[in-house]
Amino acid sequence: MRLSSAFFPTLKEVPAEAQIASHRLMLRAGMIKQMSSGIYAWLPTGLKVLHNISNIVREEQNAVFAQEVLMPTLQSADLWKRSGRYDAYGPEMLRIVDRHKRDLLYGPTNEEMITDIFNQHVTSYKSLPTLLYQLQWKFRDEIRPRFGVMRAREFFMKDGYSFDIDYKSAVVTYYKMMIAYLRTFQRIGVQAIPMLADTGPIGGDLSHEFIVLAPTGESGIYFDSDFTQQNWLDQPIDIQDTNALETFFKRMTKFYAATEEKHDQEKWHKVPQNKRCEGRGIEVGQIFYFGTKYTKSMNVSVIGPDSNKFYPHMGSYGIGISRLVGAVIESSHDDKGIIWPDAIAPFQAVIINLGVKDIKCNEVCDQLYQTNSNSYLYDDRDERAGSKFNDADLMGHPWQIIVGPRSIKQGIVELKRRKSGERFELPIDHVNEFIQAYQG
Repeated sequence: MRLSSAFFPTLKEVPAEAQIASHRLMLRAGMIKQMSSGIYAWLPTGLKVLHNISNIVREEQNAVFAQEVLMPTLQSADLWKRSGRYDAYGPEMLRIVDRHKRDLLYGPTNEEMITDIFNQHVTSYKSLPTLLYQLQWKFRDEIRPRFGVMRAREFFMKDGYSFDIDYKSAVVTYYKMMIAYLRTFQRIGVQAIPMLADTGPIGGDLSHEFIVLAPTGESGIYFDSDFTQQNWLDQPIDIQDTNALETFFKRMTKFYAATEEKHDQEKWHKVPQNKRCEGRGIEVGQIFYFGTKYTKSMNVSVIGPDSNKFYPHMGSYGIGISRLVGAVIESSHDDKGIIWPDAIAPFQAVIINLGVKDIKCNEVCDQLYQTNSNSYLYDDRDERAGSKFNDADLMGHPWQIIVGPRSIKQGIVELKRRKSGERFELPIDHVNEFIQAYQG
């Protein structure tokens, strides 16, 4: 993309309504535009980040044999009445009546709908386990939407659901999803700590929230510092090996990590004092086993190996993808702008042409751009160098390729790494290879 013709409406001034860094920077970098309270339009660069995160989520879900579906955003109220949640959910649910006087709702979550879909197509235990997921927009009518995409009314998320023959099998699925989520966040380039979370009236200990450390987070958190020093995925884990899954889960959960709702002072005091970490964090995902809560309430059963009917055990698995964009920025920015992890950046690099009236500069920039037009942004504007550098820092491209008349005469260009500020001088023909091979 050439910046001179791109729709990237950056702002020089800090928006008055933005209270936290991610909201300020997303507005200033032209990623989003507020359309009404808690509802945002996603502009080209913001949408590219959403797509990049979504692709990683899909790949890791597919790797544990989950299958993607796409359910409608509008749901029949009858499904929620069957489960008993329609009246209990509260004013966050947007209720709608269509022209035929049928009650509908804009889905805040999809347990009822996926259970109904499962019921219509699965009749035997031989089809279990069944893992289904989608990437879809959701709506919850927050009483006080704030902090930009961090607490919006409309949001984009991955929600997944599993159906298993019994508790033991459901636990194995839970372990698989734990690994899938750890891999997902690792690939995205953010540290998300799985913390024991409240299971509500269902009870039990099979609920974990994935928390990104950030002082602006709404959740109080407590964890053993040893947890963050482990490389959990240093060895490949065979997801078909139940013993390997259980061993991994036990190794990971031996370190204390809990949200304030599940914080246990007695267990906390057993953690060495020099390893106790307290702070705040942003929830970006949750995995949750809830047994037969929905299959029983909606009378959804299948035939078991003994020819008797039974209620499948379920779990749900969510990642707030639009919220994750804000969380990444909260944990990765400086006073100049965003610092994108390589895997989700809208562009891998920006080519900064400091000599737009110099024929040789234009030739070199065109050459670099033509071979990487899908992943490089080309700043070909006739603007001051300072303005170009400021926009590059604000938008957070992992690399800046700086092309100027003086360096071109020597056959080199300058590379700047956004995260570390490191600078490198390289022959023009070595630029792409260097960026691809860099591991810093």
